[in-house]
Order: sequence, then structure tokens, then C-alpha cells
Amino acid sequence: MGELFEGILNHHVGFVVWATIAFLLLLVLLKKFAWRPILDAIHERERSIEGALESAKNAKEEMARLTSQNETLLKEARAERDQILKEAKELKDQIVSDAKKQAELEGSKALEKAKQEIENQKAEAIFEIKNQAASLSLEIAEKVLRRQFEDKEKQEALVQDLIKEVKLN
Repeated sequence: MGELFEGILNHHVGFVVWATIAFLLLLVLLKKFAWRPILDAIHERERSIEGALESAKNAKEEMARLTSQNETLLKEARAERDQILKEAKELKDQIVSDAKKQAELEGSKALEKAKQEIENQKAEAIFEIKNQAASLSLEIAEKVLRRQFEDKEKQEALVQDLIKEVKLN
């Protein structure tokens, strides 16, 4: 068995040497031509991944900042809305108050005008009644005097009575 082993070893030693040389040559060629591009590609991929992670981190920070800014803007918008609503309510209350005052003033003026009109109509009615009473009194007096003056004796007696009264005054 020893001889067999030696025969195989001698026969295969040349193969092993050539295989080793071919392997070492392959390693040198791979190192010179393949390892550098492969390693460069791996490093480029690492940088790309790191860049993507950094971009994702920046995007996340930007998103957080924008969210915070949006919340601030939303709070400001709500505060401004509340202020506008408050001012609108105050303006509405002022307009209603002014309208009530104006209505009261106009109502007072209308009431005063109506009272004045009533007083004017009352005075006019009293004047008219006095005129009618005077007219009726004159008509009655005229009728009474005509009846009295139909009789001559009564006329002379009336004239005598009037003359006596005038002398006394």
C-alpha cells in the first residue's frame, strides 16, 4: 500500500503544483481586476445605504418639524378664528344695541310727534267748538231778538233798559 500511495503522490504532485499555481494566479488576477471593483461596488452600496438612511433620518426630522409647525399654525388659526368670532359677536351686540337705541329714539320722537299732533287737533277741535258755539249763540240771540223786536212795546222797553244800564256804568 505504501507503493500505491507513493505512485499516486508522484503522479498527482505535478497536478497539485499546477493547481496551486493556477489557484495563486487566479487569486492575483481576481485581486487585481475583480476584488477592487467588487469592493468599490460594496463600498458604493454602503455609502448609498448610509445616504438613504441619512436622507430618511433628515426626512423624519423634517416631517417632525413640519408637524410641529402645522400644529403651531393650527393653534394660531384657531386663536385667530376665536378672536374673529369674538369681534363679530361684539360687533353684532353693538349693532343690536345701536338699533335698539335708534328704535327707542325714533319711537320717542314718533310718540312726541303724536302727542303734539293730538294737542294740535285738540286745540283745533276746541277752537271749532267755540266757533260753532259762538255761531249757535248768535243765531239763538238773533232769533230771540227778532221775536222780541216784532213787538214795538217790547223794543222800546228793551231800549229803555239798555239806556239805564249804560248810564249806570
